[in-house]
Amino acid sequence: MAALDNLIKLLDLEQIEVNIFRGMNDPDKQDRVYGGQVAAQAMVAAGRTVSQGRIHSIHSYFLLPGDPSVPILYEVDRIRDGHSFTTRRVVAIQHGKAIFNLQASFHADEPTIIEHHMHMPDVPPPEELKSLHERLASTNIQVSDWLSRPLPVEHRHVTPLPWFKTEPRDAVQYVWIKADGNLPEDDLMHSCIIAYASDLSLISTMLLPHLVDWSKMMLASIDHCMWFHRPFKADDWLLYSMDSPNEYGSRGLARGSIFTRNGDLVVSVTQEGLTRHIG
Repeated sequence: MAALDNLIKLLDLEQIEVNIFRGMNDPDKQDRVYGGQVAAQAMVAAGRTVSQGRIHSIHSYFLLPGDPSVPILYEVDRIRDGHSFTTRRVVAIQHGKAIFNLQASFHADEPTIIEHHMHMPDVPPPEELKSLHERLASTNIQVSDWLSRPLPVEHRHVTPLPWFKTEPRDAVQYVWIKADGNLPEDDLMHSCIIAYASDLSLISTMLLPHLVDWSKMMLASIDHCMWFHRPFKADDWLLYSMDSPNEYGSRGLARGSIFTRNGDLVVSVTQEGLTRHIG
């Protein structure tokens, strides 16, 4: 719960000028700012300048590693305010350079006349699964500080943990995710929390078919896109279904589909990641 409270504070950006916001970083020591945090903060900055509509898509690029020792400035460009759609561009800046670029679109609610979505995979419910930290505690393998500390979003893996495999696996992961506590009734906040969580597992999905030494890999998100299809609550359990259709030239591609417990598809995700061998 404390980790979630801290994340909510990080998402409460300070407005320092018209269309300019300042975001703080996690006080825990890190080599670089977690990409999901930057994406979520940029979404908040965009949303603070929009008067109507829900966020329905983001398209973003990670340009430079974020420096956790200094705040991040978010400059919002109000590209278009339409009757149905509103578009914003957000640039995250540190040390005078752009580290992240986000394009976000907001859509005013419209009636649903036709509807379909893909089926949710048939997997065990989260109550039958151990938490990520319970799973990690049962192993003697060292993991990064990032994974071992309390996380604001609880993860319960249906498939085996990706970091300890001894043979190649299909590039598929299923993980139940949920904010570790209650969230305010704010649609944008729920979308931001899921954006934060969505960046954590995609690169590991890209590497599942390969036996690699993680200590000899340079791994980073290159771009990240999301489409928010239906309303949802990030403090209810959601199934994150991921696969990776391609890996080539030190770049991998992963896709994600996020479902409610009753099987509704609420979010789609794609990400290209850098998977460079440096050994």
